[in-house]
Amino acid sequence: MAQNLVVMENPPPRPSPARGEGDSVLIDIAIPVYSEERDLERSVRRLRRYLDHQFPFEARITIVDNASTDATWAIAQRLALELRGVRARRLSVKGRGRAVRDAWISSDAAIVAYMDVDLSTGLNALLPLVAPLMSGHSDVSIGSRLAVGARVVRGAKRELISRCYNFLLHAVLGTRVRDAQCGFKAARADAARRLLPLIEDQAWFFDTELLVAAQRAGLRINEVPVDWVDDPDSRVDLVSTALEDLRGIWRLSRELRSFAAIGIASTLAYVAVYATLRLVLPATLANALSQLLTAVGNTAANRRFTFAAHGNGAAARDHLGGLTAFGVALGLTTSAIAGIHWMDPHASRVTEVLVLMSANLLATLVRFVLLRAWIAPAREPSPAVPIHLHRSTA
Repeated sequence: MAQNLVVMENPPPRPSPARGEGDSVLIDIAIPVYSEERDLERSVRRLRRYLDHQFPFEARITIVDNASTDATWAIAQRLALELRGVRARRLSVKGRGRAVRDAWISSDAAIVAYMDVDLSTGLNALLPLVAPLMSGHSDVSIGSRLAVGARVVRGAKRELISRCYNFLLHAVLGTRVRDAQCGFKAARADAARRLLPLIEDQAWFFDTELLVAAQRAGLRINEVPVDWVDDPDSRVDLVSTALEDLRGIWRLSRELRSFAAIGIASTLAYVAVYATLRLVLPATLANALSQLLTAVGNTAANRRFTFAAHGNGAAARDHLGGLTAFGVALGLTTSAIAGIHWMDPHASRVTEVLVLMSANLLATLVRFVLLRAWIAPAREPSPAVPIHLHRSTA
């Protein structure tokens, strides 16, 4: 769908010995807004004052109004005319991710960032956020409310939702960051241009998808503890946002879907081998041999199809991890056998197989978590170089 776009940018500041009219800013900070007439002016003026008086590098503020229905766009236009280093853009379609994407793509800055309009995150975290990007240490930098050293003021409900969401990301998508959804992020412009085409979501899941794409691309992600005070008047619909996030997680869980398919095949192979060996062997020995035979094949298949690690040069290490996961699975299934025979010493073979199938499915989930933590895909991270710094003359 075509988007109607209006751009309004104030004239550049007067030239100085340190910065001429033709120079671009070092950092461009996007503020996505939707019907934020109450907070927009106060927040932008506060941020501009901070950048002018406390931040040592030249920075621009880009207000992106995405289909507001109140006076937000008029306020954004006025701020762009009155304040140096402020520009305003308007999109005709909603979506926080869409707004950030537009600001970042249209920017000429070396570092692109974004923050929520309520400025819930303390602004003193801005320099620690962008410093690793300037030095070339990192490609993406994010604020974290869950990192050691963060100071957070928010209700128990939001705290619980945040921790559960990030735990789900760790378990399903294998993310390594502590806080994926904090509205305080930055990236080197070259990294952003590499990642944005990979991101499908245009709304709240944009943040998570950005980090998943960066991690899968082998980019370095820096996490900064922040001071954060919850906005009690936030209009975010937690239920609809949570449902959108779950759909996004499922869409990105290619690893989980591949692992599930391989797990189903492995389970069927396990049942067939176990049923055959059980004709001549005791249950515990038949189970151990069946687990061992299928575990080797399971690890090999997951290295190739699930984790794209067949070229990582660490097959021995990966298979050792697979055998460790096999040990965990063996413990679970052996316990299941012992349990069923303790409850019913005369349990039938069919009952044995059904109980073992259930235990094996649980063991498969455990194996997924362990293998994903141990098996690293083959990657070729691109080297980062320091960014030439322009100090602010404000």
